[in-house]
Amino acid sequence: MSTDRTIIRIAAKGDGLTAAGHHVAGGLPGDEVDESGITAKGPHHVTPPCQHFGLCGGCLLQHADELALAEFVRGRVVNAATSQGLDIGELLKVHLSPPRARRRATLHAMRTQKGALLGYKETGSHKIVNLQECHVIAPELGRMIAPLRTFIGKHGPRKGGIDVQMSLCDQGVDLGLTNFALEGLEAIEAATDFSRDHGLARLTLDQGYGPESQWEPEPVTITLSGAAVPMPTGAFLQATRDAEDRMIADVREWLGDAKLIADLFAGLGTFAFALRDGRKVLAAEADQAAFLASKAGSARSGGAVFPVHRDLFRSPLMPDEIDRFDAVILDPPRAGAKSQIDQLADSAVSKVIYVSCNPSSWARDAATLANAGFSLAKLRPIGQFRWSTHVELVSLFER
Repeated sequence: MSTDRTIIRIAAKGDGLTAAGHHVAGGLPGDEVDESGITAKGPHHVTPPCQHFGLCGGCLLQHADELALAEFVRGRVVNAATSQGLDIGELLKVHLSPPRARRRATLHAMRTQKGALLGYKETGSHKIVNLQECHVIAPELGRMIAPLRTFIGKHGPRKGGIDVQMSLCDQGVDLGLTNFALEGLEAIEAATDFSRDHGLARLTLDQGYGPESQWEPEPVTITLSGAAVPMPTGAFLQATRDAEDRMIADVREWLGDAKLIADLFAGLGTFAFALRDGRKVLAAEADQAAFLASKAGSARSGGAVFPVHRDLFRSPLMPDEIDRFDAVILDPPRAGAKSQIDQLADSAVSKVIYVSCNPSSWARDAATLANAGFSLAKLRPIGQFRWSTHVELVSLFER
């Protein structure tokens, strides 16, 4: 490595990378390195705000400044596009979510002889980091950590791990615990007291037979662009409100005067409800609970959103169905949407907006669209999972 002494970028897994392809743990652009590691730090290092940095696997890049974080997000998306030979028409400014903005998180817990452990997993390990602070999640979720740890220490299962799902909904904190059987009247009463004392919107326990609501004073909802939509247990939400707003703003602008829209992999209707004014939106979703929730939300908000229950992996919209629409939006899971993309490529639709949580599968699908005559007109990298290596994007294809 004697002639290869400078970190040029952050690699996909968060380590520093030299021009010759050497990986250096903790390296940032501009760092000087040798065989032993970093010898001189470059200009992009900052003091990590969290005491758990370096051990906790939740954040790998807290030592990087805003410029390095933004460049990492941008680079991941651009590299994915260029790897498939895609030409980017307009590369828009990276959106980075701020600290303490996450409105949903999954933590892990385990009861011990002295109480309980509650937190994220250590990097590359199944060990739990017992969180004392978290600079990623919203304060409402952060305030739940200490009392929840005490509750688990008293009433949690004596064997096995617990997954803790926390989300913010209209009514407050929605809390779900797996592998959590309440044994005896005292434990049941304690769960009720805990929920009431901490103002939970809902407490859901999986005692081995699937999630069951133990506490829900009023039906839990999530407001999407003014529409109060029932929120099923474990429902998908964009991780941060600010990133959701950024994505919606881009989608609205790019749709222009399109009036009939297909929103595919629609979930609860994050985009569908945002686009309903002056338009008609078909919202296709495979998950039954999400479909029923969006259907109820549509009925309450005027009916311009038309949810359909459809598995787009097994039964994608076909070209003759797609051709009815002025534009198509899709936001598929990490695996991408190969079957649906193939049908979009064969259709006559001229505008596709693709939101993705995985640049690699997106680039593969984008190449299919490009081969069918679409151009990648606009591309915005999104870093809503701050300080992590998880990168998202929103893109516009036209032909």
